[in-house]
Amino acid sequence: MKRIHSLLAAAVVAVLSFNANAGDLKIGATPVPHAEILEFAKPILAKEGVNLEIIEFNDYVQPNLATDDGSIDANYFQHKPYLDSFNKDHNLNLVSVAAIHIEPIGLYSKKIKNIDQLKDGATIAIPNDPTNGGRALILLANKGLIKLKDINNVSSTVFDIVENKKNLKFVELEAAILPRSISDVDAAIINTNFAIPANLNPLKDAIILEGADSPYANIIATREDNTQNEDLQKLVKFLQSQEAKDFINNKYNGAIVLVAP
Repeated sequence: MKRIHSLLAAAVVAVLSFNANAGDLKIGATPVPHAEILEFAKPILAKEGVNLEIIEFNDYVQPNLATDDGSIDANYFQHKPYLDSFNKDHNLNLVSVAAIHIEPIGLYSKKIKNIDQLKDGATIAIPNDPTNGGRALILLANKGLIKLKDINNVSSTVFDIVENKKNLKFVELEAAILPRSISDVDAAIINTNFAIPANLNPLKDAIILEGADSPYANIIATREDNTQNEDLQKLVKFLQSQEAKDFINNKYNGAIVLVAP
């Protein structure tokens, strides 16, 4: 009996030890493509003892607030310029752990096929958050449709337009609803993570599209004191692996541009 008790005790200790090593990692993400990529990573990380819990958000505000208050460990949905702006506006100190991929922002329309067809006084919808709004205007400026005070200023607004020969009108809307509003305007500038669920293929449907040299790489962000989290580092390592790259290339047909680690 003593031997049986000893074996049972050893088994309990082994189970507890295994559970202690199986870390829970809560990551906030927007549904497409971030949550889809994390779902692919989940069973692979489980083999390394990481229980990846994916918390989906449909906005660009709550994931950072939840990361800051510790409700989740990190998030995967935004680019660095947006994080910098958010930190400043909300007095936070979240940091980037790693850059993973670029989702080129593009101009889409149900009414025209190329930018030469934009009529005088045409209305273009753009994201209403500071960095993506500036990003949208920079895209238009790079294509010669408008001129800005500073084409490198990611915080540019419509008030920074210094030349607008086509008298374009701008409607600022929440990024998530831009795909649903595309029929109400002449064209809309939409982030890829919202374009894909709306069956808009950036490579085929975008009239103009950011290039691979875009500085807006999507990142894993967390609190400054959590950057060395072992489970988080395992996630980053996998997301930068060839296996993850192959999955992203195959699933999104090149619509998402990968960042070299």
